[in-house]
Amino acid sequence: MTSYLRPSLVLLGLFSVLTGAAYPLAVTGVAQAVFPAKANGSPVMKDGAVIGSSLIGQSFTSDRYFHGRPSATSAPDPQDASKTVDSPYNAANSTGSNLGPGSATLKAAITDRVAALGGGPQPADLVTASGSGLDPDLSPQAALAQVARVAKARGVAEDSLRRLVQDQVEPPLLGILGEPRVNVLALNLALDRLAR
Repeated sequence: MTSYLRPSLVLLGLFSVLTGAAYPLAVTGVAQAVFPAKANGSPVMKDGAVIGSSLIGQSFTSDRYFHGRPSATSAPDPQDASKTVDSPYNAANSTGSNLGPGSATLKAAITDRVAALGGGPQPADLVTASGSGLDPDLSPQAALAQVARVAKARGVAEDSLRRLVQDQVEPPLLGILGEPRVNVLALNLALDRLAR
């Protein structure tokens, strides 16, 4: 029995060092050397300070800014830890709503969101949350649907905001993977520069 114990312990120690320390350190070192911004969470800087990440949406509620997708994330209720409260774009609790297409709760939420946007047909990504609840991007159509509201709140011509949105459209990866998209944080930063 002891003849099996020693090799087993040696292999356990060896693989613990290899897979628990050497490999993670090597991957982290390569990532820091080759893609430092992405390895550190794709931070977005303004005036020398980190104001967000290009990978995680932010909750913009003022009419002066473009709004992102609704977020279904939550956080513990400070008053009662056994309950949760809405906490938009809470990266510590990434989740979707898990409400199916037949859900009365989902239908009511969508109806409320459409009404808050002025009624009528609206782009789907303005009235439904993403699977993670953290989506930082919108479709170009969803961004363009907000131009009139933002232009009115800022006193800016709608045509200049439409051009701004078009300038912020990112094409599909390699021209074929995904859909055209607009990063809401980048769009709002460009909006602030435009409207100074």
